[in-house]
Amino acid sequence: MTIPSFPPLFSGLAVEGQIDPFDKARAEAVKGCDAGLVVHNVSANTLRGAMVFTPDVALRDAAAMMPLCGVGFQNALGALAPPEVAVHLDWAGGIRVNGANCGRLRIAASDDKPEHEPDWLIIGLEVPLWPESDNPGETPDQTALYAEGCADVNAVALLEAWVKHSLVGINTWTDDGVAVLHKDWRGLAHGIGEDISVAGYTGTYLGVDERFGILIRDDETTHLVPLTHLLEGD
Repeated sequence: MTIPSFPPLFSGLAVEGQIDPFDKARAEAVKGCDAGLVVHNVSANTLRGAMVFTPDVALRDAAAMMPLCGVGFQNALGALAPPEVAVHLDWAGGIRVNGANCGRLRIAASDDKPEHEPDWLIIGLEVPLWPESDNPGETPDQTALYAEGCADVNAVALLEAWVKHSLVGINTWTDDGVAVLHKDWRGLAHGIGEDISVAGYTGTYLGVDERFGILIRDDETTHLVPLTHLLEGD
């Protein structure tokens, strides 16, 4: 397996077998690893990676790293895949390729209080490369990257590109604020205007607020579910 090459200030840590990079990154963060650690596990069937951040803003703002890394993945795949391959993003982290579910993003942090500045924050990526079943008709809403015209996309190159494009997004977010990210993410958002159920609320998915909290309108009112609702615990 080719060793990934990452931008300066990023470092790689390869894991193999059944080890989940997201869990390993969380363990390394608890031990006090440096920001920019990228834990990765690239197998024949699945690409998994996780980036460690040490935010200097409150969690409610730092959680924007999740949609930011989603846009980074779309930009990365867009640079490597044929132009007809379409990538969209679910609010809760799901990745859609040509309309079907194809992996996900995940988020964890050292603190779940939105007003606190977390010691660390982790964004995980998981993308299936090959379908689990030889009969894709059994799960028409599920797909894999190489089943969608991306067989020539090298998984290690995609991992590298995800980190690089996410870094570009981080620099823009740091320098110019959240407006550019909002514009880019909204252009990729899946399901706005459709019915959705989140955190016990069911209604129309109106969009997101300035911190990417989801807005859901039911018959009586509009509910706001913050992005920090997606944090994964231990």
